[in-house]
Amino acid sequence: MAASIFVILFAGTIAVGFLSARWKQTSLASLSEWSLAGRSIGPWISWFLVGGDLYTAYTFIAIPALLFSAGALGFYAIPYTIVCYPLLFLILPKLWQVAQKHGYVTGPEYVRGRFGNRWLALAIGITGIVATMPYIALQLVGTQVIFGALGFTFGWNLPIVISFLLLAGFSCFAGLRASALISIIKGVLIFATVLVAIVVIPMHLGGYAGFFAKVDPSKLLLPAATAANWGQFSAYGTLALGSAIALFLYPHALTGLLSAASANVIKRNAMTLPAFTLLLGFVALLGFMALAAGVAHDPAFAEGFRQYGASFAVPAIIMASFPSWFVGVAFAAIAIGALVPASIMAIGSANIIVRDVWTMFAPWRSEASEATAAKVFAALMVVAGLLFMILIPMKDVVNFQLLGGIWISQTFPALALSLFWRRAFTGWGLFVGWLVGVVSGTWMVISLGFAGSVFSVHVFGVTIPSYIALVALVLNIVVSFVLTPFLRTVDKGSDETADADYEQVRHVPSTVPGTPGLRPAL
Repeated sequence: MAASIFVILFAGTIAVGFLSARWKQTSLASLSEWSLAGRSIGPWISWFLVGGDLYTAYTFIAIPALLFSAGALGFYAIPYTIVCYPLLFLILPKLWQVAQKHGYVTGPEYVRGRFGNRWLALAIGITGIVATMPYIALQLVGTQVIFGALGFTFGWNLPIVISFLLLAGFSCFAGLRASALISIIKGVLIFATVLVAIVVIPMHLGGYAGFFAKVDPSKLLLPAATAANWGQFSAYGTLALGSAIALFLYPHALTGLLSAASANVIKRNAMTLPAFTLLLGFVALLGFMALAAGVAHDPAFAEGFRQYGASFAVPAIIMASFPSWFVGVAFAAIAIGALVPASIMAIGSANIIVRDVWTMFAPWRSEASEATAAKVFAALMVVAGLLFMILIPMKDVVNFQLLGGIWISQTFPALALSLFWRRAFTGWGLFVGWLVGVVSGTWMVISLGFAGSVFSVHVFGVTIPSYIALVALVLNIVVSFVLTPFLRTVDKGSDETADADYEQVRHVPSTVPGTPGLRPAL
């Protein structure tokens, strides 16, 4: 029964993806309409879209798995998804205003307009694409765990290949509108599943006090820090802060946010999206519940843990605690959770390719040809993600994702700080800073043998284990700031934005020919 319910829900959701092209009967022949839904997504749908975009299928598998294997350190995901929303509230409405006025559909496009430096924009764009590739693959990995738990393991990952080729199809056919409607289905299923799970599973384990009592105490608390070595305390804090900074820099996050109908929609969502963080906190506890239930020692789940490791903790505790029909609903919720972010990742990357990479060599002949090319590139991104997952060992996919998070953090000065300190940086100064951040971050990961993302920094005899992305970002900002006075005279890039573009306004009409202004929210 679980498999039947799963197939019905999953197939129905994909059908909704294709049918969403008829939503509002709007032409998808322009890039803005196809990839940003004409910047007309209202507050409710935007809330589901951004939440579904940021909280991925892999998140709902990996965070409990981290608590299952590493213990309390895995809870860093909770404060980081709290810290990120004040950053979102401060930063993204300004970026939305500038992008709306000038018709920008990508972050790198804003960078090129802001600094007049196409090489900096290209660097930011390629960083986003490279960081997104393993992210798409990890959505496939999350889905693979669910398919494996259901017994859909036949034929060269055939179920995953078919489902994600269908995903590529509705992404090309309907664009962001498909992701928006599917995100509502995902949100409802995920919230329903988690709310039931956090009530029912503890009942089988003697309540919350009962299951916490069954977890090894060493996993419940971080090891104590010392004056000479801050240990996991500094690692925890820097992981939370660095991850919060990186979260909204990914192309898919920017795509979802730039589709909002107004800057105020983004601000409202920044205040209400922490509901997803509460949800994530409950999801994380599933890792401890799986420990307390001892599912890793259950012969019925031995093959799943052998094949997928700690990532099998969530499927195992769900199958051990619920009847078959609910297992089908819960697994469908997680698998559908991969469709929204994977689709927007492909769309966001395709936008960068057509607006920030291809135009380096040749202009588009028309809006229609640009949109058509973006649809093709979106499909190719999904196919590339499939090949990435199938051909590259899982350990290497995770390593690439580790590097991707470090690299995308190095775009923060160009994409975010430039919105507030417009004359503090030059394009070439930011380019050198980006290069220093990427190279130093990569070196630190390699020096650790890809064994983790925390590097020990020694300051005045004190050891401060810190998230590599944050360490590299500090170097990046310092280099960019120091070089700016020396490069200002040789930096010939022109800024096509104006001071007024960054001031808070209620309505920002478009001044770009062929780019629609604000329309009634969807």
